[in-house]
Amino acid sequence: MMNKQPLAKVLRSEGLRSTRQRQAVWEEICSTDEHRDVEEIYLALKTAGLDVSRATVYRTVEVLAKNNLVTKLDLGDGRIRYEHRQTTQHHDHLICLRCGTIEEFAHETIEFLQEEVAEEFGFQIVEHRHQLYGYCRDCQESRDLT
Repeated sequence: MMNKQPLAKVLRSEGLRSTRQRQAVWEEICSTDEHRDVEEIYLALKTAGLDVSRATVYRTVEVLAKNNLVTKLDLGDGRIRYEHRQTTQHHDHLICLRCGTIEEFAHETIEFLQEEVAEEFGFQIVEHRHQLYGYCRDCQESRDLT
């Protein structure tokens, strides 16, 4: 069973009631490491037979993002995707412009270099996101990159 503590604490801090629907949204987000938009989360809940409104899903996801339980990803395609922050370590993303595949990666050299650059400019990094856009291996092999 999913730990309900983070959600309950966030809902209390936002002055919201803890409901079965909000818990279901939280559990659905944490059930996968996929990067999904609100509509995909809503459809997964409906497919599972849960009675939840789109509005509840939207509001719950926004509260989770505001309170750093999920990360909001804007990949520039008009869809905002979300991923939970419960078990994942910091990572960045490789995004295929053709098929939409999102690969997660972490690289020590990138982390070191950004700290070095920040220090050089007297800048304190609070958060960062690297999103690299290009074409995945499968799309490159198909040779139709348009």
